[in-house]
Amino acid sequence: MYFAHSTPRGPEAQWEPLSRHLNEVSRLAACYGDAFGAKALCAVAGLFHDLGKYNPAFQARLRGSTAMVDHSTAGAAVLGKLVAAGERPLAELVAYAIAGHHAGLPDRRGITGSSLTERLAGFDERSLDTSWRQELADPIGSLMPALTWVKGDPAARAFQFALLGRMVFSALVDADFKATEAYYAGVNGYQPDRDWPALGERLDDLIVRLDSKFAAFGPPRNRIGQLRQETLTQVRGKAGEPPGLFTLTVPTGGGKTLTSLAFALEHARRYGKRRIIYAIPFTSIIDQTARQFREILGDDMVLEHHSAMDLPEARRSVEADSAYADRDKLKLAMEDWAAPVVVTTNVQLFESLFAARTSAARKLHNLAHSIIVLDEAQTLPRPLLLPILRTIEALARDYGVTIVLCTATQPALDRRHLKGGLALEGRELAPDPAHLARELRRVTLRQAGSLDDVALLEELDAQPQGLVIVNSRKHALALFRAAEARRLEGLVHLSTRMCAAHRQPLFDSIKARLKTGEPCRVISTSLIEAGVDVDFPWVWRAETGLDGIAQAAGRCNREGARPVEESVVTLFAAPDNPPPAEIRGLVTDRLRMQAGFDDLFAPDAMTRYFEEVYWRIGSERLDVGRVDKAPILGKFAIDAEHTEFSYRSAAENFRMIDSGMASVIVPYDEVARATIGRLPIEAISSGRLARDLQPYTVQVPPRARERMVANGKVAFLAPELRADQFAVLVDEGLYDRRVGLVWEDAEYLGTEEMIYS
Repeated sequence: MYFAHSTPRGPEAQWEPLSRHLNEVSRLAACYGDAFGAKALCAVAGLFHDLGKYNPAFQARLRGSTAMVDHSTAGAAVLGKLVAAGERPLAELVAYAIAGHHAGLPDRRGITGSSLTERLAGFDERSLDTSWRQELADPIGSLMPALTWVKGDPAARAFQFALLGRMVFSALVDADFKATEAYYAGVNGYQPDRDWPALGERLDDLIVRLDSKFAAFGPPRNRIGQLRQETLTQVRGKAGEPPGLFTLTVPTGGGKTLTSLAFALEHARRYGKRRIIYAIPFTSIIDQTARQFREILGDDMVLEHHSAMDLPEARRSVEADSAYADRDKLKLAMEDWAAPVVVTTNVQLFESLFAARTSAARKLHNLAHSIIVLDEAQTLPRPLLLPILRTIEALARDYGVTIVLCTATQPALDRRHLKGGLALEGRELAPDPAHLARELRRVTLRQAGSLDDVALLEELDAQPQGLVIVNSRKHALALFRAAEARRLEGLVHLSTRMCAAHRQPLFDSIKARLKTGEPCRVISTSLIEAGVDVDFPWVWRAETGLDGIAQAAGRCNREGARPVEESVVTLFAAPDNPPPAEIRGLVTDRLRMQAGFDDLFAPDAMTRYFEEVYWRIGSERLDVGRVDKAPILGKFAIDAEHTEFSYRSAAENFRMIDSGMASVIVPYDEVARATIGRLPIEAISSGRLARDLQPYTVQVPPRARERMVANGKVAFLAPELRADQFAVLVDEGLYDRRVGLVWEDAEYLGTEEMIYS
């Protein structure tokens, strides 16, 4: 008998027969694939994925041999010989998935030894025992999925085909993980708790709970409250519109978050959507959104999935293709997004959609027939905009996904304004965005020209409550230190030098001070613009693009309680801290268009601004790989017989954040210290620890972390078990409770030794 899995100390009678595992993975994968019309493709992927375990050499590994055995290529190679000639490209699609189900999706050509072409060419079918033909005797029927293929555009069709390959890969690896986990759970006598409530079964109750939340707000107290209510009613009324792409354009403070949630729940009830995914561009606000949703919908309905601390890369090449890799799956506690409501980041969502790694791609099949709300859609990175738009388009067209582009500053993604854009005409959910912008205008914009730090602090000193937003952590820290030297009251520093667990109480304190009228002067980076619900009478914003100015204005007179003329947003140039090149370009775009508009916050002004941005950048720079600078969309080609897909290369080049930052975990409180103390416990998965430690991480330049490690300020804890995943601050003196982690010159001093001027 041939086996799929062994137990370290149990008799062979407890080992899992290979045919049983293959059929169970096939069954699960087919179930997942049925949701997007690819049941046959996914079933055959599951049936053949571990065909290489019919190799006697692999069975010897299960009995103690240390020889490396590639068991992932066999199914990919054999399958191509069993399908009808007209379905060879579909068999190749499955081949990528099978070959990559441990080490990740390969490129068709490229890296020596790991490309699909070389692996298929090097496979010798004589290595397999022929008993697989009897044990897997079911004939292979048609693999054709229930998709309508794109016509007349070979590049679009290739991209459509490649995304289908990722979906098949996702169904396969999730089925494999779960089948493997179920086997070991049975052997070890435990039951994994993976069950989530089905969204459809709870929708009526969830809508009642959300309505109760709205009712608790009471009747509208002013015109802004009335407009929020009118917008909510209008948007909910459009939940019956056919699924697909929508925009929701509501000025900051207009209640977008809960309004979009209300639409999603109503739309899900009308069309039987399986889950709601709320994607947020900034990790700085994901906690507050997830907490708000949990308070309304219940803890058992909401999964919060961060991306700043991802699991390490899966082991590459044949090392990952071993019997031991099967046991490692039990440590990969990456969520499969089976929850009814998922709150995540844009980075996690889109990098997963382009991922080659098994742990990242595993969740993708659960996107089918979902609703995705893209919050702050204007933040989608421009170098990757066209691949993102093609993905959004394909999800809506082929996988039954409804996508809502939700923002106060809609980024002109309609194909009327952007070549290669989306079909968004007539799909706006809000009632008359131009009217809303006029009615919800609450500030006066003042363009002050150049203000150095001395002049800026003089203006801040004259206002007991004010917010200053600058373009870098370096400037924010220097300005805060200068404000301290002036002894300004109520000073607060905010930046991503602080871990999220540190920032959240500060947000609460700021809101309380603003409400009671106490002095409150906040110096922040742009993180405070990301959906943070604060209401200042005065705001100063360092020069930036028009969308950034509008976001800053959303922190001023948010509730409309003060006269517009007394609620001032001052735009200034910082001569000693010029903006980085990207922001300088956006400033130039704004200056080119702003003379033609009396109201820069009007939707038509925002559209014109983004048209200027896209014109300056050029379409060729809206699809640029981060590593090789080549187009992502150019990595996928297909003809009648063959595919030329560079999955791994695309994944390496599709990086939404180009900062290359590295994580440092801060032992900020007792909860953090207790979690850090569990790092040596093997039974606790790295994924679970990473999520628990997410609120305590700070992103720093990699060289800064290297210096801190070299000088004993930071250490990788439990390296024998966690490798280099968990870099922990061991010199807690570097974490200043006023400003966060101060890594500059960390090789010399801790903060307790520093002298500030």
